[in-house]
Amino acid sequence: MDNAVPAPAKRRRFKIFGDAHDDMPNWVPRLLRQIALLIFLGFVAYNLFTALRGFLILLLISAFLAIALEPAVAFLAKRGWRRGLATAFIFAVVTVLGILFTALMMPLVVDQVRTLIDRAPTYVEQLSEFLANFGINFEGGNLLSAITSADSSLQGLANDLVGNAFGVGSTLLGTIFQGLTILLFTFYLTAEAPKLRRSILSTMDKDRQEEAIRIIEVAIDKTGGYFYSRTLLAAVAAFATWLALQIIGVPFAAPLAIWVGVLSQFVPVVGTYLGGVLPVLIALLESPTKAIWVIAFVVAYQQFENYIIGPRVTARTMSLHPAVAFGSVIVGGTLIGAPGTLMALPVAATVQALISTYFQRHALVESELFDEPLTPEGNGPARQLPGGAAQDPESAT
Repeated sequence: MDNAVPAPAKRRRFKIFGDAHDDMPNWVPRLLRQIALLIFLGFVAYNLFTALRGFLILLLISAFLAIALEPAVAFLAKRGWRRGLATAFIFAVVTVLGILFTALMMPLVVDQVRTLIDRAPTYVEQLSEFLANFGINFEGGNLLSAITSADSSLQGLANDLVGNAFGVGSTLLGTIFQGLTILLFTFYLTAEAPKLRRSILSTMDKDRQEEAIRIIEVAIDKTGGYFYSRTLLAAVAAFATWLALQIIGVPFAAPLAIWVGVLSQFVPVVGTYLGGVLPVLIALLESPTKAIWVIAFVVAYQQFENYIIGPRVTARTMSLHPAVAFGSVIVGGTLIGAPGTLMALPVAATVQALISTYFQRHALVESELFDEPLTPEGNGPARQLPGGAAQDPESAT
């Protein structure tokens, strides 16, 4: 009988990038190669995104505008218009309105700023006399010095612009090029939207196509509804402002009303206050009393819009909690600047609608944390939600 001890099994040697190692599991080299590949691809993707960030932002803005224009273009297309012609018509209308707005506002701003600077001593004296009627001692020397300094700064800025004409021209050309790029992409994405959707969705199976169609429909509904509601509210705000300024006796009522309507609705969160500054300033050039009346109107109309007009106009288009709206504006501005603040609200509304669609709600357990107080009229508890929690009828508007 052979009692020879068998020779120990030869150890396998594994290689990672050409180096041999003993006693290493088979999956380790493969895992390390995959990690290295992921790091390399992440590095390439990051640098590529950084290099193309400006272009991607322009493309994102174009896609957003195309979605916003889709309801209007689809409306005309259903009535026999070709999509290209319908898109061109919408573009022409928006362009004419933009040119009209600029033509009305620019002479007004330049003329009134110059008038303010020229008449500053008289206005400061009138303001001091007006405040003295209420027992307020106002020394206008510092304000007058600030206005005079502003005049010098404006003259210095004008001289700098003339001296740096080449730099200003390059910046202006760059801005025009970006605007034309956005218009070109927006026109293409809008006019060729059905063809693009067919091309993209044809790569998906039936279930994914249905999900994608649902997401696209929600995005179009919320984004188009946002612009519809904001345009309607802007028209109401412009008319109300024009009427109030006419009654108060503030000059340039029509362009100021358009200014207030546009800024108050299309600049989130602070648009109302920015829009109200210019009418107050113009009224102050007439008299402090008119300025106070304008301030009172802006505050009163803002409350009227928030609690009466706004909820009824946006009830079927876009309804966001104020905290969600404010937070989304901050996030959008942080990510891509001013365009992000304009796109934040419809994007947040779309995400909210998708969450409510795909996330199932369940009945709530009994807890004091869900209890609501009595309604303001004191006629019983607030209405019950389907899950069991109470809701104030006012908050459901």
